[in-house]
Amino acid sequence: MSFESNFLWGAGSAAFQVEGAWNEDGKGPSVWDAFCHAPGHIKNGETGDIGSDTYHRFETDLAIMNELGLHAYRFSISWPRVLPEGCGSLNEKGLSYYDRMVDGLLSAGITPFVTLYHWDLPLALEREGGWQNRNTVEAFIQYAGLIARHFDGRVKHYITLNEPQCFLGLGYGTGMHAPGKRLSEQEIVQCIHYVLLAHGGAVAAMRAACSSPLEIGFASTGKICYPASDGAKEQQAASNTTAKGAHHAAYYAAYDATFAPDENWTFSHTWLLDAAVFGRYPDWVAPFRLLNDTLSDADLRIIREPMDFVGLNIYNGIPVDTCGRKVKKAPGFPRTALKWPVTPECMYYGPRFLYERYKLPLIITENGQSCNDRIFWDGAVHDPDRIDFLERYLRQLKHAVEEGIPVKGYFHWSLTDNFEWHSGYDERFGLVYIDYEAQRRIIKDSGYWYRDVIKTNGNSIG
Repeated sequence: MSFESNFLWGAGSAAFQVEGAWNEDGKGPSVWDAFCHAPGHIKNGETGDIGSDTYHRFETDLAIMNELGLHAYRFSISWPRVLPEGCGSLNEKGLSYYDRMVDGLLSAGITPFVTLYHWDLPLALEREGGWQNRNTVEAFIQYAGLIARHFDGRVKHYITLNEPQCFLGLGYGTGMHAPGKRLSEQEIVQCIHYVLLAHGGAVAAMRAACSSPLEIGFASTGKICYPASDGAKEQQAASNTTAKGAHHAAYYAAYDATFAPDENWTFSHTWLLDAAVFGRYPDWVAPFRLLNDTLSDADLRIIREPMDFVGLNIYNGIPVDTCGRKVKKAPGFPRTALKWPVTPECMYYGPRFLYERYKLPLIITENGQSCNDRIFWDGAVHDPDRIDFLERYLRQLKHAVEEGIPVKGYFHWSLTDNFEWHSGYDERFGLVYIDYEAQRRIIKDSGYWYRDVIKTNGNSIG
C-alpha cells in the first residue's frame, strides 16, 4: 500500500509571514506588528510590514500553485485583519480578501486548508492580557464561529491553532517571540489551559455554525524521538520518550542524572494532545499536577471536543538509546541552514508513535528545510540540498503509510520564502524564491521536483 489516490499534496503559509499590508484596508495591529516595530527583537531590525506581499500578489501566487499542481493550500487568516480589535466590529475589506483567496483556490481546483490562528493575536486583546485572560478564549470562539459560518460550503478543512508549544513557549516563556513575555511555569500552564479551551470551544462553535460537514484539527509540534539502533527495546524507549509521560514517571526515576521528566516540557506533543484527546493533562510536569487538582469537569468537556485529525509539524528528531537518553550525534552531522539536524527517521516514527497513542488520522501540516538559496548565473535557483532533504523525509513518510499509518496529506513548508519570525528574512524555506526588492517569484528546482512527486502521487520517490 502506498499513498492513497486521494492523498493531499500541498504547501503552506502563514498570514503574518507572507501578507504584508500590515496597516492597510482597516487591518488592526497584531502582537507581531508591535514586536517587530520595537527595536532589538528581530534580526537585522526587519519587520513583516511587506513580507512576501501576498496581500497584493495572491493571483500571482495562485498561478504558481497551479503550475506546481498543488492539491491543497494551507494558509492562515489574520485575526486582526478581520476583527481589528479581536472582537466587535467586522472589517469587511479584510474578509473580502479571504473571499478572493478561497474563491480563487476553488476555481483552480485547489482545496483550501484554513488555519485560524498562526500567532498574530490582535494587539487589542494582548493589551487586556492576551492568552493570560480567559476573555481571549471567548473572543477566539466567536471569531472561529464567524469564519466558519461565512465560508460554510466553501471551506471544509480547518486548523484551529498552529503550534501552541511555540507561541506559548517562545512568546510567553523565553520571550524570543511576540509578545515577548517571560512568565513563570504556573502562569504558562494557565495560558495552556486557556488556549485549549479556545480550541475546544472553537470546534463546537464552528460545527454549530455550519450546515456542511467540517474536518477540524490543530497543528502540533514537539519532540519526536527515534531509536538510534533498530531493536524492539530501542523503539519502545523512543516511543516512551516522545510521549514524555506515556508511562509512569517512575520509568524515568533511574535516569534523573541524565533525563529529568520535566526537562523542556513545553516542547512536547503530550500536554496538548492528551488534554484534547483524553481530557486530562499529563501528570509528569509539576504545574500540571496542580492544575489537574483545580479543573472543572465542564472545562475538560470543552477541551476534549472531538476533532477529526492531528496536524503534525515535523522537521527533525532526536536519536535515543534503550533508556530513552539522547545519543550524541557524530561530528559533521548534516544540518540545515538554520542549523536544525537532518533526521528523516522522524518522519516515520513521528506519525507512527502519535497514531499508536491517539488513534486519529494524521496530516503532515509542515515539513521542509531552510537553505542558503540564491539566484544562479543562469537565472534559476538550484537547491539540491532541499531536494535531497525532501526525498529522504518523504521516503520515510511513504514507509509509514505502507505500514498502515493513516496519513492523509502532506504540506510542504513553505510555498514561498517569507518572514521567518525572529530570524527576519535570512531563512528561506520556500519552494518559490522571493526577490524581496522586486517581489519577483522564481520557482526553485525543488518546486519542479515536488511537482513531479505530486504528478506521480509519490511514486517518483525512491
